[in-house]
Amino acid sequence: MVFDLRRLDIYRKVPKDLTQPTLAGAVISIFCVLFIFFLLVSEFMFFISPDITSELFVDDPNRHHDRIPVRLNITLPHLSCTVVGLDIQDDLGRHEVGHNTETNKIPVGSGCRFETVFSINKVPGNFHVSTHAAGHTAEIPNFQHIVHELGFGHSLSGKKVPGSYNPITSVIHDSSDPTTNHEYVIKIVPTIHQDLRGKNLAAYQYTYAYRGYPTYGQITPAIWFKYDLNPITVKYTEKRPPFYTFLTTICAIVGGTFTVAGILDALTFSAGELIKKKLK
Repeated sequence: MVFDLRRLDIYRKVPKDLTQPTLAGAVISIFCVLFIFFLLVSEFMFFISPDITSELFVDDPNRHHDRIPVRLNITLPHLSCTVVGLDIQDDLGRHEVGHNTETNKIPVGSGCRFETVFSINKVPGNFHVSTHAAGHTAEIPNFQHIVHELGFGHSLSGKKVPGSYNPITSVIHDSSDPTTNHEYVIKIVPTIHQDLRGKNLAAYQYTYAYRGYPTYGQITPAIWFKYDLNPITVKYTEKRPPFYTFLTTICAIVGGTFTVAGILDALTFSAGELIKKKLK
């Protein structure tokens, strides 16, 4: 006796001539398919968008001796490029006057666009844009300026990471007093971003406070950026749910929607038949 494998079929087929299509069933079927499509697209977008978790820990600065890269892009509309320079100082005794590596000075009318990339030690310090650093002086140095960018560490542009990584953007300080001294007090928070591949990027978010005050006597005005580092490090990790959870959700969406739609169709059909009997 030959065993018929079709006996194991749990999805028995009903001949079409034994089924009855209804208008209500067609409407429910259309909405059911559209609803499933909407849920599937939403679930797929959720699956491909990584979830970002955060944690805080105290990092030992003695274990990491790398410097922090700094990007500075600033325009001084009333100062010539020949008199603009950069000084760097910190609590470890560093005092660099007239930093000029990886620096571009672009004349803008009677002013200058100053772009530079440098690094700082992981200790409190400051860097400032002034005239004495360039070896030239201006009769009346006017440090009215526009900060286009000030960033620390790796750039995270394009990544949806919480935090303030470049809060001093397009900041304009235009004072009627050309001798105004400009000071930014910056609090830097070390931040680590780990992507889905496990690659770590060292980025530094920060907040700042600004004040402008007049200079007196022989003191030359400047644009000061005074910084300090927070001992707490923030780590953001990108995570994505495993693929099997995505498949499980899809099955739940399709199966659950068809089940609910079948119940609604059965109730609608039963209610319609009951109404027809009462009207007879």
